[in-house]
Amino acid sequence: MNLKRIAAAGVALAAALTLTACAGGARPGGTGSEATGGAFTAWALTGGAEPAFKASFDEWNAAKPATPLKAEFFANDAFKEKIRTAVGSGNAPTLIYSWSGAALKDYVANKNVVDLTQSTGTLQGRLVPSVLDAGKVDGKVFAVPNNNAQPIMFFHNKELFAKAGIAAAPTTFAELLDAVAKLKAAGVKTPIALAGQSLWPELMWIEYLADRVGGPEAFQAVIDGKPDAWSNPDMLKALAMIQELVKAGAFGDKYGSVVADSGADIALVHTGKAGMVLQGAWVYGSFLTDAPDFVAKGSLGFGGFPAVEGGKGDPTNIVGNPANFWSVSATATPAQQEAAISYLNESLLNATYVDTLIAAGSVPVTNNAADKLKASDQAAFLTHAYDLVKNAPNFELSWDQALPSGTAQAMLTNLGQIFLLQQTRRSSPPT
Repeated sequence: MNLKRIAAAGVALAAALTLTACAGGARPGGTGSEATGGAFTAWALTGGAEPAFKASFDEWNAAKPATPLKAEFFANDAFKEKIRTAVGSGNAPTLIYSWSGAALKDYVANKNVVDLTQSTGTLQGRLVPSVLDAGKVDGKVFAVPNNNAQPIMFFHNKELFAKAGIAAAPTTFAELLDAVAKLKAAGVKTPIALAGQSLWPELMWIEYLADRVGGPEAFQAVIDGKPDAWSNPDMLKALAMIQELVKAGAFGDKYGSVVADSGADIALVHTGKAGMVLQGAWVYGSFLTDAPDFVAKGSLGFGGFPAVEGGKGDPTNIVGNPANFWSVSATATPAQQEAAISYLNESLLNATYVDTLIAAGSVPVTNNAADKLKASDQAAFLTHAYDLVKNAPNFELSWDQALPSGTAQAMLTNLGQIFLLQQTRRSSPPT
């Protein structure tokens, strides 16, 4: 393995972390919404957990007519632009939807959101700790999870595994390499599906390997923008392991043209053209929709990311999106803030809410969902994914959410060169 070349590319990735994001300040004294008195507002995304949101809002409004919740739903891209403008001008909804990470840190630094550490104790008592931690800044709770956990995990085609003589999902990196070799020997040209054109699926690999090799400290160093985050020995080893997979033919020879948004990487698995794929738990719904017979006959397998022999990271650590989150706007009136916090404690992720999530095939983030999951039609997958979340000492937020958007995009561009075995020629920080 050419570590000098890896190191050069690592330096370029480090350069991406020198970018910083600009955050606008909130307008003091803003109303926070068009609602008056104890009425309050929320903006959320269409799709995904939308049915759970709507059911919860309806339940609250029926029980609390004096403090009604008015909600609006937006498509992803439209929402991100609208919420950025609203928060910056002091006109945010009472409940602010986010992915936590860099956006939440900006909100806290600019005093856009209120400290929920003491006021949401009832809600916190029913949450998985590793997910709750993602809503903390400097040890204080500024955001609470509002939907389902989205860990990144392996999915595999059991029929191809059996054909290749692979008894079970790999549990170590050595076993992963062995599985790649066996799948190739069995005629599978793409042992591991990878949507390389989309870039962000490649991020999942370096995130997990950074954790498995260097532990949470190596992972956090990237988020903190430490100068040696991409050049320390642990990270260099993780980057080298990616190129070891590439050279072993793990991703085939067409991964650079595969697009994730169309579900092309998932299709390779359920059509028998790829043995496995590393993706978020959210793609389980795509398997159910696009290949129901494949799932129904038990051909879909799943598991966590393998351990790395001699690595510092706990093999039960996971990476992904712990959930999406609610924060309470600092520019909402005291009455609106009080009503919103009451909603969080009484209605958010209560029994009805959890039932709605499970019915949609989603993994709830409450600490007492195990029995309900076992009774679900999708018990095997939901229970496995839930156990990954509940038992994880660390649930690390994906870097493309944890970092400012400009920094994250520059990092993805440079990471793409690692996967293509290309040495970057960047000599200055990307802009």
